[in-house]
Amino acid sequence: MKPEYMPSADQPLNKAGPGAPSIRPAKGLWMLSGFAGCSIWIASVEHLSYSGKTAFIFFIIAMALWIFTKMPAGWIALGALVCIVALKGAPPSLLYESIAEEIVWLMIGSFIIGESVKTSGLAARFTRFMLLRARKPEHFLWWLAFVIQPLTFFIPSTSGRAALTLPIVRELHALLKNDQQKKSVAMLLPVMILLASSATVIGAGSHIIGIGLLNGATGADISYATWVIWGAPFALVMCGLALLCVKIMFWKDEPQSNIIPSGHQYSEKLPLSGREKKTLGLIAGMVVLWMTEGWHGYDIAFITMAGAMLLMLPSIGIMEWKQGMKSVSWNLIMFVAAATALGKALVENGVVDWLQQIVFSELRVLETAPPFITLLIIILVSVTSHLYITSHTTRAVVMIPAFIVLGQTLQLDASAVVFLTLVGMNYCITFPVSSKALLLYYEDESVSYPAKDLVKLSMVCMPLYVGVMLLFYYTYWQWTGLRL
Repeated sequence: MKPEYMPSADQPLNKAGPGAPSIRPAKGLWMLSGFAGCSIWIASVEHLSYSGKTAFIFFIIAMALWIFTKMPAGWIALGALVCIVALKGAPPSLLYESIAEEIVWLMIGSFIIGESVKTSGLAARFTRFMLLRARKPEHFLWWLAFVIQPLTFFIPSTSGRAALTLPIVRELHALLKNDQQKKSVAMLLPVMILLASSATVIGAGSHIIGIGLLNGATGADISYATWVIWGAPFALVMCGLALLCVKIMFWKDEPQSNIIPSGHQYSEKLPLSGREKKTLGLIAGMVVLWMTEGWHGYDIAFITMAGAMLLMLPSIGIMEWKQGMKSVSWNLIMFVAAATALGKALVENGVVDWLQQIVFSELRVLETAPPFITLLIIILVSVTSHLYITSHTTRAVVMIPAFIVLGQTLQLDASAVVFLTLVGMNYCITFPVSSKALLLYYEDESVSYPAKDLVKLSMVCMPLYVGVMLLFYYTYWQWTGLRL
């Protein structure tokens, strides 16, 4: 039986038909009761200001609605912001400035670049490359997982990598006949993107934030090369295990199936067209600029938007302005903007500090605990952090300073603590709202996957992730110099 709050395969996130109720009466009554009880408890907290209590209450409400209803995620986040402002819990600027966040413009540019990959023909070419080597669906997942790994070293954003690969997955979906195989591919790609982010410093924006906080607090640093030595093998192992889980749990083979259609276009090597050369050249230039951000001073979002503008340049670019604008998932953009502002309200109004005091005051008992227990607590808290802090960036801003303080209290190596925490936070594959990369695929009507399948996958992969982190710490990481 499918849970009431999980959408079906042909009904992605919050796509209920006209007049369809988003919440059933019985469930609605239970949720209202829960909201009322939670609000009363939060209102009774003495150490939170009125603004903090208001932000916390509507954050809890938004989280519940995201998980248990089919209401649009963007509408929920925006509605929570409007309610906070209307109740004088924050100034109106919180709402207005939400669209000015760097991640918002990075995602807009990534959507446009992804559309150019499709329009230029590169997506179809990439599809041919894999199909000619995979031949059959049972080999296809392995090739897909293999070719996605190098992107982690060049494209410094999980959402950017997701937007660039989305057109390719759309091309592949047209060739897969089995619906279960289509869902598996749509779920595997963002999961692989997220798990592979541990391979390099630029794999996720949270890494840069975490290392900056580490350097500011202790003067320590983690170099690009050191991170690759520590992170790349772990990322490769986890991607392989996740691939096996998807293959065993969701992939359905068909006897004597073949994904190569009988057509000449898949057997000959076609030269690059002018549009493909333009797109490749511009993307290569952006990769160089992304990797040299520290030298020229322009941030990743600005470079991405500048590249997107060139791709839409009249008479010279790859596509027209209108086509580029239509390619942007504005529903997802509004969700990201509003959810980021909601997290900002929690930080600025002291809610996060209050939660940290509650959690980390209890961790003082670790001063007398065995080293294994300390390591296990760090891993468990960081791996499960996506369940209560949905934004990856916010998790880094909130948790890294607290873990640095914990490490100093317990006289642990600060670099090791920060690395383990950041790698743990990279696990965020339980709900579509846990990551923008997951949400991007989930929101797309042509390649969506069921949310219930993601939950099932996470129930298996989360214990595996914790276990592999422990195994790596006591073997490979200690051999290469990573010690608490």
